[in-house]
Amino acid sequence: MLVEVLIRVVVVVGILLPIAAAAFVGRDRLATLRTEWRPRLRESGPLLAVLLVVLGINRVMRQEGPTISEEIGVQLTWLFYDLEGEFVLVFQSIATPEVTAYFSAIYVYGYAFLLIFPGVAYFALSNTVHFRRLLAAYSLNYAIGVAFYLVVVAFGPRNVMPDVLASTLMYDTSPEYQHLTGQVNHSTNVFPSLHTSLAATVALFAYWTREQYPRWFPVALVLAVSVGISTMYLGFHWVIDVIAGILLAVVCVALSSVLVDRGSGST
Repeated sequence: MLVEVLIRVVVVVGILLPIAAAAFVGRDRLATLRTEWRPRLRESGPLLAVLLVVLGINRVMRQEGPTISEEIGVQLTWLFYDLEGEFVLVFQSIATPEVTAYFSAIYVYGYAFLLIFPGVAYFALSNTVHFRRLLAAYSLNYAIGVAFYLVVVAFGPRNVMPDVLASTLMYDTSPEYQHLTGQVNHSTNVFPSLHTSLAATVALFAYWTREQYPRWFPVALVLAVSVGISTMYLGFHWVIDVIAGILLAVVCVALSSVLVDRGSGST
């Protein structure tokens, strides 16, 4: 079942990417990319390699991290609950089958598209600085996020309030998604919300590059906001996790600019 879900995600994203490329990137940039991709790849190669290494470490730590967290982590679940109580129920107050279908699709397909398309868009720019900053920001998000997951042990609302929270909304309508989320999520990996931080990172870059891609910014903003809301609507994250994810995105985007510009002399 996991393979079927992954194939479905690949197909959906595979359909969306060329549509978005045509709508936002444009024919001229895509035509130039076909002849200039090699030097752009060489220039961006080191940061791409760093991201791949970080993703590899992240994959290992997703499996081994909970065991390490049991030894060194600080349990903050009840602190989060004491601070915000049942506030996430506000998001489920609008629950309908249609709303659930939307946020489920955003959480799975929209999120995957939101992360992948900016790589295509910024690689299509003649100056690779935005592409390199994006790679650096993604790497920082994953690295810092995994570090937090090791030292902060916190269960999400769906685990804390199963009696009052509709914690299986997405799985009730699409039970196959359990196989995918089970591979990328652990019940104690909630602070900060990496879904939110990476989505917010994309939105910040879209704002940053709104002159190059003016039509992409409003789309990225709607998708990023929807991703953040989906994590709470579906019961995966507390509001605190989402706020922390937004702050993490701001830090990572700022650091990516400093690191890339210092390394290349870009302004």
